[in-house]
Amino acid sequence: MATTTFLTIVIDLDPNIVHLGPLLITWHGVFSVLGIVAAARLGFWLLAKDHVDVRNSGDGLAWMVVTGLIGARLLYVWENFRLFSGQLLRVFALTEGGISQWGGLFGAAAGAYIWARRAKFSFWKLVDAGGAAAMIGLAIGRIGDVINGEHHGTPTTLPWGVQYVNPSTLGQPDKVVHPEVVYEMLLCLAILGALLPFHQRLKARLPTGVLGLIYLGLYAAGRFALSYMRTDPAIILGLRQAQVASLLMVVIALVAVPVLLRRARASVAPATALQDRV
Repeated sequence: MATTTFLTIVIDLDPNIVHLGPLLITWHGVFSVLGIVAAARLGFWLLAKDHVDVRNSGDGLAWMVVTGLIGARLLYVWENFRLFSGQLLRVFALTEGGISQWGGLFGAAAGAYIWARRAKFSFWKLVDAGGAAAMIGLAIGRIGDVINGEHHGTPTTLPWGVQYVNPSTLGQPDKVVHPEVVYEMLLCLAILGALLPFHQRLKARLPTGVLGLIYLGLYAAGRFALSYMRTDPAIILGLRQAQVASLLMVVIALVAVPVLLRRARASVAPATALQDRV
């Protein structure tokens, strides 16, 4: 249960739901699956509006889920390799938690590219739909992280600081900390709330791919700032792994958006010149 005391929100929830033989069902796993389902529903709905045939979307979903999970786990293992030293089989213990959000996003993007090539439609249409889909998927998936407390926030005296007290918690029982993953949820929902109502109108005005990069670029910029409220170790130049990945996403957006805009203008110019001749 979660209760509120003076200047503290106390979370007393077991991160594990039930053991089914060797299988451990956790809140982290449940909300990860729900996030994937929600992202798929929204993403395929937007793709259908963009005149993409989604009747065989199961193939695409399989590619994105598999490559997303691989990317998420590999980046987490790379960042926390000391946890797996001498216990390499733990790399496959996904029910224990331990995935990298950015690894999942980049891995899913690779799966989306494979699907687009196989199905012979524009990868950038997937980027547009995937930007919005990622926001709802990340927001729902973070609920499991709020429950288990595995992402440690920095100490705070703010009235919404959280303290994890369950004996099985992955949080910091002796500290009141920033609920950083809640901030991430709110960031995702704010971006989605600001852009999704105007998604189709923006799609009509912008070259394919630009809108999706706006979703992801805004999220990356916000995630970079919010990562200062975590205790994750720095890996390079004083930056945490999530911040390095966020910077990479911002750079990708800043480079790709002008390129897509120039391509769109270049493709319009010959058509306009032809009309003038006629």
